[in-house]
Amino acid sequence: MKAILKRVGDSLAFLLTAPVVLLIRALYAMGADRVQVFAWVSQWASGWWGPLGSYCRRALYQRLLDECANDVCISFGTIFSRPGARLGHRVYLGAFCNIGMAHLEDDVLLGSNVHVLSGKNQHAFQRDDLPIREQGGRYELVRVGRGSWLGNGAIVMADVGEGCVVAAGSVVTKPVEDLSIVGGNPARVIAKRGGSSARDAGEET
Repeated sequence: MKAILKRVGDSLAFLLTAPVVLLIRALYAMGADRVQVFAWVSQWASGWWGPLGSYCRRALYQRLLDECANDVCISFGTIFSRPGARLGHRVYLGAFCNIGMAHLEDDVLLGSNVHVLSGKNQHAFQRDDLPIREQGGRYELVRVGRGSWLGNGAIVMADVGEGCVVAAGSVVTKPVEDLSIVGGNPARVIAKRGGSSARDAGEET
């Protein structure tokens, strides 16, 4: 029964979001700024409430993101800033997340209010004779490895390996190795998963 209801929900969501997708593609064809249009739509879609809202967000992003599996969960209030994001199978995004150029691999879990930025070089600021907004920057794809869990309020600006745990409120500025438990600002390795040190770290986080 659950599988049947999911198929019905997916079909209904596909139909309901079809006009939105057609409008976006028409705007793209007319030369509208792809990133800006996408960001506007993402902000609007973030407010779709209830179970149907979740189905509709998934149906929308399956057609707008570079990759979005058919079994992800994108909670209320979550927005994407770049269409180049990629979501693997069984990815869960909690409420009010903000996702940039990120590749969230299979089974990644995000708590609420998690930010995965497009790297840490989005804004250049070396010159003091120009406003920062005029100095450009570089958007980078940030990878969060398979099976990792990012706790509430974490901010991620660098790659996170597979099977990692990022403690709530942590700020990741450097790549994190597989199976690491990290916490703090900037985030540092507290322990590796498995063994007594990981159990102790679990109590701390």
